[in-house]
Amino acid sequence: MAGKGYAQEHHDGFPWKLVIGFILSIVITLITVWVAFSSGFSNTAILTVMLILAFLQAGMQLVLFMHLREGEGAVQVGNMVYAFFIAIVIVAGSVWVMSFGMHNH
Repeated sequence: MAGKGYAQEHHDGFPWKLVIGFILSIVITLITVWVAFSSGFSNTAILTVMLILAFLQAGMQLVLFMHLREGEGAVQVGNMVYAFFIAIVIVAGSVWVMSFGMHNH
């Protein structure tokens, strides 16, 4: 064989990056829960901190668990754009339904 492939090189040893990423995800989630329920911050500060932590966690999970830096560029960019579009539609639709859904009742 000419040498080990990319996949073989990255599957040797213990996956410390994944374990650290998992622990950081749990810590960020617990911080968010604390901010939401026990911090005593104003509603605006709570929302701001929660959004910052959500984007931080999403970015970390994209890099560590979804292997954003690996794979084919054009296909991966298309998948990411589609995923962001779906996420925005779900969030905006949920906010719209929660805001205006009770006017008829």
